[in-house]
Amino acid sequence: MTLKNKLKNIFYASLLLTTTASCSDWLDVKMEDSVMENTLFSTNEGYQEALNGIYMTMNNVYQEDLSVGIIDILAQYYYVTANYDHTYKVFAAYNFDDGLFEDYRDRVWRKTYELIANVNVLLEHCDSDDAAVSAEYYPIVKGEALALRAMFHFDMLRLYGPVYNESNASLKCIPYQLSSSKEIQPLLPANEVLQHVIDDLEEASKLLAEADPIITDGVRITVENDNGISGSNLNYRQFRLNYYATQVLLARAYAWRGDKTKAYEIAKNNILDKISTEELVVFPWTNSDAFFMEGKPDQVFSSEVFFSLYSIRRSNIYTKYFSSALNARTARLTFVGENLIQSKLASFYDDPNDWRLSMWDVTTGGNEDENAGNEEGGEEGGEEAKATSLYLTKYEGIKDGTETNGTEYFRYMTPLIRLSEVYLIAAEGAPSRDEAIGYINELRTHRSCKNLVDDATLDIQDMITKEFAREVIGEGQLFFYYKRHAMENIISGTSVNGTYGMVLSNYVLPLPKSEVDKRTDYNK
Repeated sequence: MTLKNKLKNIFYASLLLTTTASCSDWLDVKMEDSVMENTLFSTNEGYQEALNGIYMTMNNVYQEDLSVGIIDILAQYYYVTANYDHTYKVFAAYNFDDGLFEDYRDRVWRKTYELIANVNVLLEHCDSDDAAVSAEYYPIVKGEALALRAMFHFDMLRLYGPVYNESNASLKCIPYQLSSSKEIQPLLPANEVLQHVIDDLEEASKLLAEADPIITDGVRITVENDNGISGSNLNYRQFRLNYYATQVLLARAYAWRGDKTKAYEIAKNNILDKISTEELVVFPWTNSDAFFMEGKPDQVFSSEVFFSLYSIRRSNIYTKYFSSALNARTARLTFVGENLIQSKLASFYDDPNDWRLSMWDVTTGGNEDENAGNEEGGEEGGEEAKATSLYLTKYEGIKDGTETNGTEYFRYMTPLIRLSEVYLIAAEGAPSRDEAIGYINELRTHRSCKNLVDDATLDIQDMITKEFAREVIGEGQLFFYYKRHAMENIISGTSVNGTYGMVLSNYVLPLPKSEVDKRTDYNK
């Protein structure tokens, strides 16, 4: 067995220490477990294996629960109704006390705080007196770990915390776990949690600015060596919380605080002005050849992705949520309507040339009443007309029989942070209308959409909202965008061109009962 495989086995054994831990349980380390943990953190490779393990484990909660799936149902993207007894109806209706929803709340909380526990173990070893991590690796390992800790807590704040404003900022919501202590940590006010997030991201940014090769070399997808540091640990930077992804998280955090000016400055000065120079374009816009490639379209716009999950089982997302084989009314996540014209697509996309419209296709059948789409009930030749419905192909993957060459890494991506968000953050905080419209039009140009023209009827914020919704479908960000803006009228999932009246309290998920019970017992 190679050293790498041994370290992997040790790390996964150590993961068992936290897979049943809640926020209040943390680690229960026995003597033999401590030996394995010390062995893991005895080499540079061990630190990287631990960090890689955290990234891989993110798939357990982010791939479906916090990106694709339920979090987007909460944003009312899809035609999910009780009328047809849809599988996910309780989520679209915000029935928080339903058993399915309670399981979701508990699962997301538990798994995310397990990730935080593992990150804290790694951070503690980074700064221990006998730390084995080298000077070359230290800023990368610690920087990424701090950024991960901030991201995990920030997403818990965005999910379980209040709609953030001046009057709600002092409301207690979640703990911010800064160590691997088993002690129950107090629920902190939202503004204190957010400050911890910003502090971690600021420190992470300083560390990564020193050493992240993405700054000088780009994402390094094809690099075979890294100047003497073994393996590929400093390559494939889109699958790590690299410097630029960390800066986007920082801009998100300031936007959540309501400081659009600071978010704009980060987006423009620290990201947009740095990622495209004469020497290097770090995140180039995806071109039409890649997006429309026969049999293997790059519908996640992979070259623009700042940070993504990596999973060779990503195709399961399509099978579970979007497949044309699923019933459109009871199981599939889809748009209301029958085809590209008579559906929500006609209002959701404002330009028929929009590439993103190509992520939708029409299938025949897939409804319980297959004749529902044709009141006449028949076609020429006497055969009954079957109903048509829409399905999203974004995560469909590579079609069988398509020739591949090993560069199609986009097939394993579930994007979490992307270039278009940076442009839209900049547009929100831009000091002038012209500059804001310029950022929106830059995005629209690279989606083959006509430019916006400024006039008295143009609502810039409304256009930002619509562009953001088009960009992040299937990525779990729209619900948080709506919550940040405390939006009470959002795009409807059950009508072709209507809006949904959102109750602000529906943006705040209650803490899981299991966590509430633990805290009740602790305080007795």
